[in-house]
Amino acid sequence: MPDVTISIGGRDFDVACQDGEEHFLRAAAKMLDNEATVLVGQIGRMPEARMLLMAGLMLADKAAGLEDQLRAAEERAVVAERVAANARANPERIEVPVIPDIVTETFAEIAARAEALAARVDERLQ
Repeated sequence: MPDVTISIGGRDFDVACQDGEEHFLRAAAKMLDNEATVLVGQIGRMPEARMLLMAGLMLADKAAGLEDQLRAAEERAVVAERVAANARANPERIEVPVIPDIVTETFAEIAARAEALAARVDERLQ
């Protein structure tokens, strides 16, 4: 078991950990040190136990807030999955109007007659 020296709030601590876990220990210690540094900056020097307790509580508060955000995000994801599943199961029906051939032919005939009439009116006006 390796011994790792970590610094929290300007104080050094020797901590033992499992082989290969040193990186995780240092990362956790850095998070605790960040909170302790804020406390020391605001309050000044304080007993070691109080500093560690307060820094731990600050981290726990942040973790609880993140857990609440995660829970809310998971709930939104469940709702979104239900909506998507419902949309796949019941796709929206889209109706496309079809113009009957007779209507298209009638409009073509009307357009041809209008063009012929316009041509005759043009001839008379000239």
